[in-house]
Amino acid sequence: MVEYLYQFFYRSLIELTNGKWSSHLLKRFSSSSLSKHLIPSYARVYNINQDESSRKLDEYENLHSLFTRQLKENARVIAADPSAVVSPVDGVLEDYGEITLEKSIIVKGRTYSIEEMLEDPDSLRKYLGGSFMVLYLSPSHYHRIHAPVSGTVKKRWVLGQKSYPVNKLGMKYGRAPLSKNYRNITEVEHEKGMVAIVKVGAMFVNSIEITEQSDKLVKGQEFAYFSFGSTVVLLFEKGIFQKDIQKPVPSDVRVGEKLGVLTDAEQD
Repeated sequence: MVEYLYQFFYRSLIELTNGKWSSHLLKRFSSSSLSKHLIPSYARVYNINQDESSRKLDEYENLHSLFTRQLKENARVIAADPSAVVSPVDGVLEDYGEITLEKSIIVKGRTYSIEEMLEDPDSLRKYLGGSFMVLYLSPSHYHRIHAPVSGTVKKRWVLGQKSYPVNKLGMKYGRAPLSKNYRNITEVEHEKGMVAIVKVGAMFVNSIEITEQSDKLVKGQEFAYFSFGSTVVLLFEKGIFQKDIQKPVPSDVRVGEKLGVLTDAEQD
């Protein structure tokens, strides 16, 4: 019963809060020393893997430092194949498919507007007819974001004012969270073309922090983190990405795991 109450509390606290003031208060509380007392129960409820974390539980100053924890060196293996596209996060591969010429993707039976997601006509044109992958991070996951490919950052931009839950209920009943939530987008040019890494906020504005401002990224390199569980959408140009993962959806993936390979663009 106690574990159930803790679970209900954390899910309400972390997954369902989306108001401006409640989100602000949550951010302040999770960054305060008071939240340190909740770390043991939080780690227990969400089954945090303590063996791979760079610090012990009692070394975290507050819940926020646990949410944004780093891993021990070599805790994740980055696929060595030069053409491999790797998972940028620990999470759940929720869906993948084609970006339609009508400027949309279909995730779990719901249609999301890529035009609305990107709000950039020049970027949008690159990805029509291409492919996408959706990776969801729950509060239990490691929240650092890594580069799925090596390349040059060509553009960064931020969109959206408010964030709604991106968990199962949020995706089913929410107001198109992948397209309307706060988004922090990084567009990277690699040897075969372009990929857009759309980092979708789950709860409140500015929950996504960029840790690497360089215009060069190496596959597997950390470059950002989520303050709370959220979602990453990968967008690939037409004909440059071939999925190479046999798992069904949804299924768990980890940073560095091979999702597919880069290929030469199709000729029209």
